[in-house]
Amino acid sequence: MGLSMPSPLVRGLFAIIIIALVVLVHLKLLRWVTESHTRRRSVTWLLRGLAVLSASWILASVFVRRAPGLDYVPVWLAWIFGLGITWGFCSLLVLGLSVIWRRLPAFNPRRRGFLLASRTALIAAPAAVAGFGVFIGRKDIGLREINLRMAALPKDLDGFRLVQLSDIHLGPFFSRDDLARAVDMANETRAHLAVVTGDLITRRGDPLDTCLKELSRLKADFGIWGCMGNHETYANTEDYTEREGARRGIGFLRQRAHWFSKGSARLNLAGVDYQSVRRPYLENAESLVAPDSFNILLSHNPDVLPMAARKGFDLTIAGHTHGGQINVEILAQNISLARFITPYVYGTYRAGESALYVTRGLGTVGVPARLGAPPEVALIRLCAT
Repeated sequence: MGLSMPSPLVRGLFAIIIIALVVLVHLKLLRWVTESHTRRRSVTWLLRGLAVLSASWILASVFVRRAPGLDYVPVWLAWIFGLGITWGFCSLLVLGLSVIWRRLPAFNPRRRGFLLASRTALIAAPAAVAGFGVFIGRKDIGLREINLRMAALPKDLDGFRLVQLSDIHLGPFFSRDDLARAVDMANETRAHLAVVTGDLITRRGDPLDTCLKELSRLKADFGIWGCMGNHETYANTEDYTEREGARRGIGFLRQRAHWFSKGSARLNLAGVDYQSVRRPYLENAESLVAPDSFNILLSHNPDVLPMAARKGFDLTIAGHTHGGQINVEILAQNISLARFITPYVYGTYRAGESALYVTRGLGTVGVPARLGAPPEVALIRLCAT
């Protein structure tokens, strides 16, 4: 059974722990700088400033996400805070190195001199990692093809192709040109169905109309369909997104379903608004399941898988996690903050005969960087067993 989303109190405590770790890392870095034979005041104050930026943006993201004054954040300010928090998270990567540094025993002067000379490079490591994530990893959109074998798939749906775009977060860190590249990539797949699984924007004031206009360029035999994400809920733009999406040919399924026929097979596509932990998952959603059909559910939150399986959905398509967004591989294990929130971070999962695909999505939130989780357009190909 999947883990549910933690309460706001738990998320707040988690943020405080992250802030404490960020501050600890910067204290370590400051000690390294001030202990060197030639103190550099400018570097010291730079590290202090970056620590403040990192901690303040984490606090802002968690506790004042819906504050009226934060609806319209200037692009330059978003980049300043975004780079600050990126530095903060990447600085956590050197925490282990600081511990190792302190535990090193005394050894020959030549080797110690080499490590002292390496100190500056070690302090610069977070900047290098952050730079890669911001300027390369964030922009490296790829096409991910998934062959999904389904026991209940009707013969006439064998080879059916769905292209998925999710977690766009159009704004300062993911531009219209970026989205246009993703849409062009999706159109090259010649998919039967195009789906958009939420989080078109991050906050109220982001260019939602521009996002909808660009998404309306998607081409698929059975049209463009979508569901709402948590950021549509936070921004209170669900009704507007549904109305303007319909005007542009995008059908957002809000607790409703639409069916298609292909040959003798019938495909039933259902969608739900963001499923919050505050209410039971997929409440009354059994009415969206059609008998004698292959039932697909669009849900931004992947945690619904166990309930979706019980309700009778054959396949759930989700996003939300960004594939972890910042992933570090340690001892052949991918470590990311998303794994503390949900067991469904990225890829294909099963619950009995029911399947789930979770995409890494396109944009970013909080940290304007991606490491080990490049953005993707997902092409899901249904295959009969």
